[in-house]
Formats: sequence, structure tokens, C-alpha cells
Amino acid sequence: MYIKKPFVLLCAPLWLILFLLGIAACERKNAENIPVQSLVTWSGAYPAAILQTGEYPLWFQLTENGPVHIAFAEEALFSRDLVPWPYALHIRYMEERDGGIVMAVNRYGFLKLGPENASLGSGLPLYCFYGGNYWSEYTVGGLVFYEGEPAALVYPDDRFLDSASTLLNGKSPVSVIWSFNMNSNVPYPLDIPALQFFPQDDGWAIDTLRQGSDGFFHYRAVKRNDPFPEIRTLRTANLSQAGEETSIEIFYDSFPRDSGITVNPRLPELPEGFAYTGTGYASDSLFASWEEQIDYSIGAAGFVIIKP
Repeated sequence: MYIKKPFVLLCAPLWLILFLLGIAACERKNAENIPVQSLVTWSGAYPAAILQTGEYPLWFQLTENGPVHIAFAEEALFSRDLVPWPYALHIRYMEERDGGIVMAVNRYGFLKLGPENASLGSGLPLYCFYGGNYWSEYTVGGLVFYEGEPAALVYPDDRFLDSASTLLNGKSPVSVIWSFNMNSNVPYPLDIPALQFFPQDDGWAIDTLRQGSDGFFHYRAVKRNDPFPEIRTLRTANLSQAGEETSIEIFYDSFPRDSGITVNPRLPELPEGFAYTGTGYASDSLFASWEEQIDYSIGAAGFVIIKP
């Protein structure tokens, strides 16, 4: 069956800026194989792609170089090894914000979709904020907003590694919280006062940070350098202040309830072994993240955008 391919305008603002500045443009590739990765840092963030949503779904697969446009989800079948979720490339958390969607991508960095900007013409801008080694070697453990800024927790996760292996060759993250703004395509470290009461130099690691169904910010601190690791669960109404200790039951009960948002009849059908993991709206377009899954492992992952 013949299906008309959707139109995707990739990297138009970048090429325009490069032309105006007289910088030699890099070799152009087929539009369906162009990774939409940030290549140059300007004084302001620029969209890596302008997405033209319409009658047909726009499919993207996540790669180490950023999202890549594919024709159908079936193209992603068996394209990546299935690995335990802490080490897999996938959209770990997403939040709707100001008409757009902010995503924390495991092992990559941030993505931001929309909202529609009149200065960019019609279409949804897609921004990429690559986090480098601080993301590619660590697991995303949460996404919240602190004083209006996105704040993603990254931490070393060794739960599926052999007990004899040394996690990350003994390295420790310089910062466990990262953020971005629209002044640059590069994310930056962010300090959250509530987490500073558990210093890394003393062996502490924060492995969970989220806003619970009760409105509080919940986080978990683990002291890794003890023979019997100490674990504390805490919550606070204000991340600028120290948290109060809670029980493990309160910690788990505060997880946001599953609202069934991944079941949506307007979403296109996925191949066997794939599942939708979250949905949201950017401007007037429906967004959904997807993963190739077997038990706790993830293979290919990406997202789809349609205009319902």
C-alpha cells in the first residue's frame, strides 16, 4: 500500500544562520537520515528541526546523535540491542510546559518540542540539548521544575551490572542536576539546595527526584560507600529548603498514578513488542513516546507526532 510521506523541514534555521555568517555548510544528506543534533553553540538556542505535522504521522528514532526521522516504526525493529532500562536510550521523563513538551532522554540529554513560534513560521520547532558524558554514562532519575527551570537528575546506576565490575571506572558525576534554557543548546549544571545536605564527598548519591501525587517533591538518598548502604527517603514542598524524612511507604505511595494516557485510539498502531510510554500535546499536535520492550529491557526508542 502506498502511503504519502510527510514533509519534514530539517535544520532550516541552522543553514540560514550558517549562510549569513559565511561559514561553510557541511555535506547535506538525505532528509530521512539527517540526525537532528546540535552542532554549533550560538548565543541563543536554535531548533535542530522544524516539524510540519499534518495528515500522516512523523516518526523519529532516538540515536546517540539525536533523533532521526524514519518512515515507519517498523524501520526501528531490531536496530538496537535490548539492554536494561538504566543503560538504554529512551525518553525517561516528559512534562508539558507552556504549550510545548520538555523531555529528559536517558543517555542523551534534553529535547524540547514546540510550542509554535511565529518567528519560525508554521511548524513545531524541535530543540536538542546534548549532555555529553554526564548523560551518556549515567541514568536519568527524575525531571522536575525548580524556580521555573527544568531540572533533571542523573546518577550512576549499577543495579544490572556484574558485582565485580567498577561502575564508570570509579568516576563520580561532577553534578547530579542538569538544566537548560533558550540561551544556548548546551545544558548546564544546577544546584538544588535540598539535595546539598547529602554531599557526594561523603558517599551519598541521589537516585530519585520527582513531584509526587501529593504535591511534594520526593527524593531518595543512598550512601553507597558503606558495607550496608544507608537509604533515606525525603520530601519537601520547596526544593530551596531541606526535606523531612518519610517512610518508604509514603515514598512509594506518592508516585503519580497511571492515568492510562498511553492508550489513545488516535495513535498509529505499533509493531509487536513495542509500546507507547507517554503522551502529550505540543501546540495542536499529539506527541507520543514509544519503546521496543522485553521485560525490563529496551531496544529501539523514539517518538511520533500527529495532528489529530
